[in-house]
Amino acid sequence: MSTVSESYLVGLIGDGITVSLTPPMHEREADHHGIRYLYRPIDLTSLGRPGEDVGELLRQGRELGYNAFNITHPCKQLVMEHLDEISDDARRLGAVNTVLIQDGKFLGHNTDFSGFSMGMDNGLPDAELSSVVQLGTGGAGSAVAFALLKKGAQKLTLLDLDPARAAERAAALAELFPQQQVAAAPMEDLPAVLAAADGILNATPVGMYNHPGLPLDTELLEPRHWVADVIYRPVETELIKTAAAKGCRVLDGGHMAVGQAVDAFRYITGLEPDPARMRGHFLELLAQGL
Repeated sequence: MSTVSESYLVGLIGDGITVSLTPPMHEREADHHGIRYLYRPIDLTSLGRPGEDVGELLRQGRELGYNAFNITHPCKQLVMEHLDEISDDARRLGAVNTVLIQDGKFLGHNTDFSGFSMGMDNGLPDAELSSVVQLGTGGAGSAVAFALLKKGAQKLTLLDLDPARAAERAAALAELFPQQQVAAAPMEDLPAVLAAADGILNATPVGMYNHPGLPLDTELLEPRHWVADVIYRPVETELIKTAAAKGCRVLDGGHMAVGQAVDAFRYITGLEPDPARMRGHFLELLAQGL
């Protein structure tokens, strides 16, 4: 457990992450706890370093006195071979986004899936999970699919513009969750699978500020559906706005962004962060255009 006399040096390793909101979220929450906490982005693009250098950067960070690192694209899988210990969930998911440095060892965790799960608990409590449809099976998609199944989704149907990727992810998840039904479906089957589903989650990039639009025909949505998005720039995507206007319960991508930071902060400091306060700060940062 931390005390006010401790200080923390934390980094974020990944491509194009100088504009990440994670560092200011961590630092502001640390201020509330009265601890010294410095969080710096280590942008591979700016440094001209490939993702394969993540192990070397971790070792250099250990020598320089870093306490922990968050890890993002393209290093969440690449980092795993450099770790001394990996949590069961991170190993099953095949990705690590938080590395603690303790007694000279690298300990890996994944707070992407747990952050989404926390977001569901806070923003969509009691969401029906008998049948869920998910669009997109990339990095974020893998984490949220794992979270949905871990939360008890009985049937999860994965759709992707790359059918082979959806099929591969469905097969891997079906092995991890043999008591639940995980299947891939072609995009043209979306009307049929959504008609029989309780909710839909968008884990594609469609809706981002640099990729605007809708990932599906919103005429397929009914008020009984819950609708979630992993995109948080903008926090109110066209999908979230349209679904809410149709009477659907919605979960914006900011919940996952904050949730992963909440869990990482807890791992790093041993302190209990305030999720509502961190979400408030997150929305404040977005409003400032950061």
